[in-house]
Amino acid sequence: MRQSTEHGVLAMNGAVNNLSNVAIVGRPNVGKSALFNRLIARRIAIVHDQPGITRDRISAVCTRGTQPFVVWDTGGIAGAGESELAVQVRHSVQEAIQNSDVLLFLVDARDGLSPLDQELARILRKSHKSVVLVINKIDNERQENLAADFASLGFQQTNSISADHNRGISELLEIISQLLPSPLAAANIKHPIAIAIIGRPNVGKSSLINSILRSERAIVSELPGTTRDSVDISYERGGQKFLFIDTAGIRRRGKQSSSVEVFSVMRAERSIRRANLCILIVDLTMGVTAQDKRIAGLIQKAAKAAIVVLNKWDLIRPKRREKQTIAQLVDETRARIFFLDCAPVLIASALTGENIDKLFALIENVRHAARQRIGTGVLNRLLRAAVAANPPPMISGRRPKLFYAAQASGKRDRQLQPPEFVLFVNEPKLLGETYRRYLEARIRKAQPYPGLPIILTLRPRSKNVARPSRLRVK
Repeated sequence: MRQSTEHGVLAMNGAVNNLSNVAIVGRPNVGKSALFNRLIARRIAIVHDQPGITRDRISAVCTRGTQPFVVWDTGGIAGAGESELAVQVRHSVQEAIQNSDVLLFLVDARDGLSPLDQELARILRKSHKSVVLVINKIDNERQENLAADFASLGFQQTNSISADHNRGISELLEIISQLLPSPLAAANIKHPIAIAIIGRPNVGKSSLINSILRSERAIVSELPGTTRDSVDISYERGGQKFLFIDTAGIRRRGKQSSSVEVFSVMRAERSIRRANLCILIVDLTMGVTAQDKRIAGLIQKAAKAAIVVLNKWDLIRPKRREKQTIAQLVDETRARIFFLDCAPVLIASALTGENIDKLFALIENVRHAARQRIGTGVLNRLLRAAVAANPPPMISGRRPKLFYAAQASGKRDRQLQPPEFVLFVNEPKLLGETYRRYLEARIRKAQPYPGLPIILTLRPRSKNVARPSRLRVK
């Protein structure tokens, strides 16, 4: 179930290492993504008539059966004459077969039995795993006779379904539950840190994942847009569990060539929202582009912890003055993405693996910072000094008054949570954005909070709360 790597453990599951794995395999366009979405009762995998849409393995937890399990949507297996990309898809599917407890062999009842189905059946029988032959696109009882075409494949467990119409799914879940191994103790489950790898197309997101995992887990191709879905990849290192989310490259809206591209961008943006930390990949050969800034803006808007990785250092490394070049590149990046100036910047090469290990040190620094707190007394003295040194401007003849401040306790189940400070004021609307940034900068002088945005929540002072005069601006 796990593959050891030099620095950690790659576990084939989408969110929890203790759950069993069920992989959906089959030739292209038989409805694997539709079945995946049906099993998890959410739309995650992209469903489209164009064959080959799913290239990477996508995972999520199914909770519809008697016990939860991780379900995997794999790329369709092509036949003779396949391209290099299709060869990588075949390799990805074979890895899924190797690491799964149950295999759902999906076929298309309308197309009938094909040579590719027969070839795949031979591969699955050799795996000696539990296999369920799932005959899809049988939408009603009149089409049940189409299932007879697949009897020659010789699989004992067979089930007819219609993924699009939710027909036969309950029966399929019962079969899966009978074949799954006994669940492990839930007490051992530890929630991983969810990290979204984001950036423009072809900047090296999947290469970074492969470099971290020391395997060809994510499909890497020079063709932009290879990763169309957001792919969840679990990884364990030094006892800490991580969930890397390999996202589709985010293009400008005007350059999306198809509806598939539009959905991919929407998934990438959703991945930012569900991540604990975002790693923004920037191509050093191109520098920080306007699109990089737009993606950084999405991170800022979502108030997520962030790290910036300047990739492809191997392509631009100078023969002389290397340290000076690195310092210059970091300064230029911070100047271009000034609104993410709290994010650590790492220069690395996903291709050669240079400085990739340093990424985990930065993640740990951010994780440590998220646990830091500023005492209420220290915070109020700090803000009193900030207000005295630079009083807030008057707005419409009224001056903002800051009475009291405290750091919010945060949610216990949320990892890498940005620090939030609650400021009690006379009128929240009077404290402008510029002055808020000033107060944030003063807080960072006391506690830097690397990689973390600082959230200031303004609340009007309750009439029942005594007015502390020490923070009031006269």
